[in-house]
Amino acid sequence: MSLLFVTHELSRHHRTPVGHPERVARIDAVVDGIHTARFDVDDLEAPRVDRDVLELVHDPGYIDTVHDFCVRGGGHLDPDTFAVPATWDAAIHAAGAGVAAADALVRNRGATAFVAVRPPGHHAERAQAMGFCFFNNVAVTAAYLRGRGERVAVVDWDVHHGNGTQRSFYRDPDVLYLSLHEFPFYPGTGWVTETGAGPGEGTTVNIALPNGTTADSHLAAFGRVVLPVVEQFSPDWLLISAGYDAHVDDPLGGLRLRTADYATMAHELAEVVPPSRTIAFLEGGYDLGAIAASAVATVEGTLGEVQTPPLPTEVTGSAARTVQLTVEAVAAHWEVG
Repeated sequence: MSLLFVTHELSRHHRTPVGHPERVARIDAVVDGIHTARFDVDDLEAPRVDRDVLELVHDPGYIDTVHDFCVRGGGHLDPDTFAVPATWDAAIHAAGAGVAAADALVRNRGATAFVAVRPPGHHAERAQAMGFCFFNNVAVTAAYLRGRGERVAVVDWDVHHGNGTQRSFYRDPDVLYLSLHEFPFYPGTGWVTETGAGPGEGTTVNIALPNGTTADSHLAAFGRVVLPVVEQFSPDWLLISAGYDAHVDDPLGGLRLRTADYATMAHELAEVVPPSRTIAFLEGGYDLGAIAASAVATVEGTLGEVQTPPLPTEVTGSAARTVQLTVEAVAAHWEVG
């Protein structure tokens, strides 16, 4: 089985100031890691996103604002989010990467897909760049698939809550958004009571984990809440916001996942959806060794090429209380435990 690996050279042209954690070396680390792994890799160059597809998620005026800002030379859109002139082209190819991956998988090109592009996306709101993100790459892909009548589950295991993705589908019953993230932490959203609204009530699930949560507690929460909800939702597609800043070696996060844990989560999730219907998107992760190894582990998990241990069942420490609050918050909609 082969990996469809989607990236673009323009991801290296999006530059950030010296010392900024979201840097070019992140892409280099992941590309090198994937290409030296033991599985077969089929490379696909990410195309530009079609404007009408981008507008499924982002306000037209905002799209123009980002373009004009970059053309005029760029700079800081907020204290964390920095653009240069090349950021525009990098961002619109990043937004098109997942759409191209989905179309290629439908044509039986690859058993699974990994999208490694910059800028990342899950913090980008409909009309606001933030958290290193300009356009919401995973949300654009989910909206594209949703427009084709597909049911989509987005699982976000980045250490930061994907506020932009959540808001994009908060009222949509056909897109399920589940996030495991550190809380309280940037961007301040993602408490357990945020469960969707209107026809989308219940299709947002947040597992807010306190700083220092162990890997075993993290995986137990994943097994108690994420897996049963995804199984009951019965999606046609699985999109993973694959941030690796919940890794124990990451300099920004405070959670304790290990490299092998990403293989375990990816394997368990991929078993729930039809073959060739899983796409992972690189989000955060700022330790170069951790993101390279964890990206490879994610692919190995989705391909089923590693032996994964049974999921732990006990949540300990202060995480036990917040996971129980999650269970209570979503119990009206899903059988979880």
